[in-house]
Amino acid sequence: MSENQSAISYPADHQGPQGRLGLLALSALGVVFGDIGTSPLYTFKTILGTAGQAPDAAAVLGALSLVLWTLFIITTIKYVTFAMRVDNDGEGGILALMALLGVKRQRRPTIVAVGLFGAALIYGDGAITPAISVLSALEGLNMATPAFQPYVVPAAVLILIGLFAIQSRGTASIGRFFGPVMLLWFATIALLGIVGVARHPGVLAAINPVYGLSYLFSSGATGFLVLGAVFLCVTGAEALYADMGHFGAGPIKMAWFAIVFPSLILNYAGQAALVLDGASTDGNIFYRLCPDALLLPLIALATVATIIASQSIITGAFSMTRQAIQLGWMPRLWITQTSSEGYGQIYVGVVNWLLMIVTVGLTLGFGKSDNLASAYGIAVSLTMLMTSALLFIAMREIWHWSLLAAGAVAAVFLIIDGAFFLANLTKIAEGGYVPLLLATAVYGIMWVWHRGAAAVSSRMHEALIPVAQFMADIEAKRIPRVPGTAVFLTRTERDTPPVMHWHVKHNRALHEHLFVLRVEILSVPWVASSDRLTITEVAPNFWRADARFGFMERPHIPELVVASKMLGCIVDLNDVTYYVGHETVIGREDGMGLPAWQERLFAVMERNAVHVSDFFSLPHDCVVEIGRQIAI
Repeated sequence: MSENQSAISYPADHQGPQGRLGLLALSALGVVFGDIGTSPLYTFKTILGTAGQAPDAAAVLGALSLVLWTLFIITTIKYVTFAMRVDNDGEGGILALMALLGVKRQRRPTIVAVGLFGAALIYGDGAITPAISVLSALEGLNMATPAFQPYVVPAAVLILIGLFAIQSRGTASIGRFFGPVMLLWFATIALLGIVGVARHPGVLAAINPVYGLSYLFSSGATGFLVLGAVFLCVTGAEALYADMGHFGAGPIKMAWFAIVFPSLILNYAGQAALVLDGASTDGNIFYRLCPDALLLPLIALATVATIIASQSIITGAFSMTRQAIQLGWMPRLWITQTSSEGYGQIYVGVVNWLLMIVTVGLTLGFGKSDNLASAYGIAVSLTMLMTSALLFIAMREIWHWSLLAAGAVAAVFLIIDGAFFLANLTKIAEGGYVPLLLATAVYGIMWVWHRGAAAVSSRMHEALIPVAQFMADIEAKRIPRVPGTAVFLTRTERDTPPVMHWHVKHNRALHEHLFVLRVEILSVPWVASSDRLTITEVAPNFWRADARFGFMERPHIPELVVASKMLGCIVDLNDVTYYVGHETVIGREDGMGLPAWQERLFAVMERNAVHVSDFFSLPHDCVVEIGRQIAI
């Protein structure tokens, strides 16, 4: 490092998961396992509806065997055992995996595209999860009395609207109860499952995978369609990986093996045992496990559990949106920190209300959980297929496995994921197109925003003025130097920032002390404090700084300016003015720019994006905005 270049240690916001393993595992129950934990409400019911109203013993045992082994192979083996060993500085999920393999290690556009579309698909199915979960819980009222049937959908809509309406207030105050409530939920479904299994213990024979494979290959088209319904039991598996950064791999694994996995196995076995014992398959077989006297309390508990599951989906959408913004794949949106207790406690208004509109629309449009099940699963199955492909690359490049070993393991995952995806493709005409359309729209926004931002950056680098030449012009033209410090935010990596040139051109003055700052969001979730800020003095009283943040961090520029004094920058903290550029995007007239529709869409997003001064927490009364047109 040269004499006039220094680096500063700047405290990172991140503190890894802390606390005792048991308490973290309990907390994980309320955040990570809501989706997969409430799937018994609709999975076996959907399987029975697909297999026929009076399935024989071979069909029931075969379907149960498929469910048990799907939970074991997809969730336990693929995600808990393999995927959670591949993390991007502690963060998991397909976006973090994409950043690790497609950006951090080396830039590979194909991997980036796969990862981004996988993330977009999660938005697609994420809108369905609250609707199908809450509807499934409330439909238990029909088991109590048919008189409740007209009120199920209105009640579901009111619950969902209420859930989205309270998001801006944050969930920190009630979030601490999520874990205990979900623990009660898992204990309840496990107990109900044990009661069911006791009525027909022979159901445990389904542990033998031969039953599942025999049913799958001997039932023709029906077996293939049932596979699409079986997949519903693992639609929440991706959340185990995506939420790894919140709790750490240890607590999630502990909660899965000690509580969630056994409870799910027992409950699915109990439902199958009831069918084998001759119970009616009309209505929801899940609620037939419960004694009549306890039906209403169970419905209430199920409703609360599905609300918690929906909350985890919404929180996950907020978190994924922030990651995409920081990585430069989404417009800057207003992000509100709802609690000081944790960085994950955030609220993104635009995402919240758009999710609410889509979720309520799906609830009203499909009306029943059976109908929603036809639309559910196709997007997540494609995401899982993409995750398997990325895991193969991780096995080769991170674990340094041989091609044969990595190929053998990945082939098993890809074959199983591919089979589920093909089975789910049959749902497209029945509503599966909905999450695919949503995912395509989200991916389109990501793609156009990134292309537009890259085009703007490229145009700004075309006419840069070297610092020495710029300062010589300042002297030659006798531009007045005024007291104080000017901080110029820039996207350029070298030379004089355009915003400084525009400022001098229009205002014909320049501060005595100049501080040029470029903020870079790296493809890691957190940046070490020792690597936060690097400052170089490029001319007398002219400093250029590079600030680095992870995609899970919150940039705060004034704090960086304060910290820069420790490196010898002459900054008068009482007289700092921040200069930011405001570009108005227009189309290029030479035909060399973006297609017109992309330019117009990017321009609309740019105009409606959160202002740079807000995104970087600049004090509003110290900001000067300088505008110009950029033709892309």
